Amino acid sequence: MSINILMPALSPTMTEGKLAKWHVKVGDSVTSGQVMCEIETDKATMEVEAVDEGKIGQIVVAEGTEGVKVNEVIAVLLEEGETEVKAAPSPAAPPPAAAPKAEPAPAQASSSSGPRASGSLKSPSEPEARGPKEHEAPKGQRLFASPLAKRIAAEKGIDLASLRGSGPNGRIVKADVENAKPGAAAPAPAAAPKAAPKGAPAPAQPIVTAPGDQRIPHTAVRKVIARRMLESKQTVPHFYLTVEFEIDALLAARAAINEVAKKQDARVSVNDMVIKACAKALRDHPECNASWTEDEMIQYGAVDISVAVATDRGLITPIVRNADMKGAVQISLEMKDLAARAKVGKLKLDEFQGGGFTISNLGMFGVKEFAAIINPPQAMILAVGVGEERVVARKGEMVIRNMMSCTLAVDHRVVDGAMGAQFLQTLRAYVEQPAAMLA
Repeated sequence: MSINILMPALSPTMTEGKLAKWHVKVGDSVTSGQVMCEIETDKATMEVEAVDEGKIGQIVVAEGTEGVKVNEVIAVLLEEGETEVKAAPSPAAPPPAAAPKAEPAPAQASSSSGPRASGSLKSPSEPEARGPKEHEAPKGQRLFASPLAKRIAAEKGIDLASLRGSGPNGRIVKADVENAKPGAAAPAPAAAPKAAPKGAPAPAQPIVTAPGDQRIPHTAVRKVIARRMLESKQTVPHFYLTVEFEIDALLAARAAINEVAKKQDARVSVNDMVIKACAKALRDHPECNASWTEDEMIQYGAVDISVAVATDRGLITPIVRNADMKGAVQISLEMKDLAARAKVGKLKLDEFQGGGFTISNLGMFGVKEFAAIINPPQAMILAVGVGEERVVARKGEMVIRNMMSCTLAVDHRVVDGAMGAQFLQTLRAYVEQPAAMLA
């Protein structure tokens, strides 16, 4: 019996993804563990391996398709002895909770198998098959159609309720939609949309385009960034603390470390030193290394630092795990590797999900200071500005020092103002006296 290959859930929160690329084609034989396709999630592109052996009988979802729901059929695998797909694939229907009038549930057309992601990800246990969505048909009957049939019907404007399915248990399949006669188009809605309630915000004005304007579709990453940042600003009570650090001693320590690091082909940056200093400060203030939930506060035992990395696909935050226990050279080597793989979408799931604190550095672009948006569910993010020479007062005299402005954005539900200020005092001690990080 043919096996439905389902869209895998590559993370606990994943609901849909983009089928970026197929590595197999119809007629190819696949073995367990062979890479079949690449799935683009909200943060990375991951290779997906076959769980079962067989021959690719049909590719249901073309590469480049976005918004593919988890557990949706993406391909059909033929077992030994099978030569063709006898019916359009569709996920098995779960038992109905309360079928009206004892209407029988549709029979399962084929077994389903979820592929697994390669790398360090564990393959999910056999995912629950999802049933096709119900559509209202005339006389209150239920109507079933394959995902491909629904997609074609939507593109052609065909009313599925006007068709009779030729698939198992009357399911509407691709051939039924393609053979639909003219006039099967969905009728125009009879009722006009309801007026917006009084006091509701006015809808956004449509954007008027002109010749030369370009429409650039949103990537999956950009959509997630937009949703998460909007959610953060709307639901997290931000407050901001800005300080200026004198970094002459930090720069001197960095130069000395880089002399030694030449043997390891490493070059420690100011950002690597800031990562180490933040990690040490979080170890000294565990109450700041925490997240808010409606029922309790989660205080993390490990100090894992997320670092914002700009890529062509959007902002990615790979994580330096246990940063307080690592030296500046080791942090530098890890960040170089993480940033390189983040830019090509090759991070593993556990390399960018989690973390208790984020650092966002725009100093390399000459930005003096800025306020960053907290990355939920974390409680703090440090925005690092450029290190530059400035005239400052020291013991009544004007002197030139290398200074760096940093702004800490804090979730007030987790960290109070005084608590955040104390964290910055400790951070200042590590930045301005780097030797303290070695104690």
